[in-house]
Amino acid sequence: MTDPYRPHRVAIAVAPNGGRRTKADHPAIPLTAAELARTAAECRDAGASMIHVHVRRPDSRHLLDADAYGQAIAAIRQEVGDGLVIQITTEALGIYSPAEQIGVLKAVRPEAASLALRELVPDAAAEPAFAETLGWMRQENVLPQIILYDPTEAVRLAGMIRRGLIPWPDIPVLYVLGRYTVSQTSQPADLLAFLAPDVPRFSHWSVCAFGQHEAACVTAAALVGGHARVGFENNLHLPDGTLAPSNAALVTTVAKAVRQLGYDLGNAADVRDTLDRQG
Repeated sequence: MTDPYRPHRVAIAVAPNGGRRTKADHPAIPLTAAELARTAAECRDAGASMIHVHVRRPDSRHLLDADAYGQAIAAIRQEVGDGLVIQITTEALGIYSPAEQIGVLKAVRPEAASLALRELVPDAAAEPAFAETLGWMRQENVLPQIILYDPTEAVRLAGMIRRGLIPWPDIPVLYVLGRYTVSQTSQPADLLAFLAPDVPRFSHWSVCAFGQHEAACVTAAALVGGHARVGFENNLHLPDGTLAPSNAALVTTVAKAVRQLGYDLGNAADVRDTLDRQG
């Protein structure tokens, strides 16, 4: 029997590179398949259960490409085996259309993928294609995570579930605390808007945040039932403001905080079980 008083197991995902930052921002940001694989192993050892992967062009620009994803996934798998869930991004970054995003997703057929609601469903006319994509993901056993930048998007997603457009009764989401802006620094209080009484709840939700208070933001989320995503995609600094030496250092900071507060860390098997429990 599940103990209702036992804290949930907190899953930590690492987003080690994103689509914007380069070696000029931090020399340890992983851009190649080999660098991603080494980072994956370091972050797994630090306590991560999932890696959120972006791939890049030779000139470091953002890329959505099935072959590049295949190379990165193979390299990571060689290093960590099944020790991490590998999640690819479908982020457009102003370069790719929804059709191109979905096309790459289907060509890769990854274990997991993140999808930004505002990118893939900019209006009601895009809902059928989004519903078809999620139906394909369910059929192919691809774990979805819907990225939500605003509480109104949570309301919209819940409405799509009620209307039968989502092929699960519930779906994992990621709340983004802040925006991609210069010197953006998220605060734990930014989470409150997503937890307001009139905002729908999802059984598996994670948080990512910008700037040196990243660890405080995701730890606050963990304390109220959420999970964490950290990494160089959104933050380069430790809580004291010093430059983090690696992605693994950011994972270690949150893993230590979570454990000190009496919570266990989730592993890759726990994350994979999320899909099975969606119904």
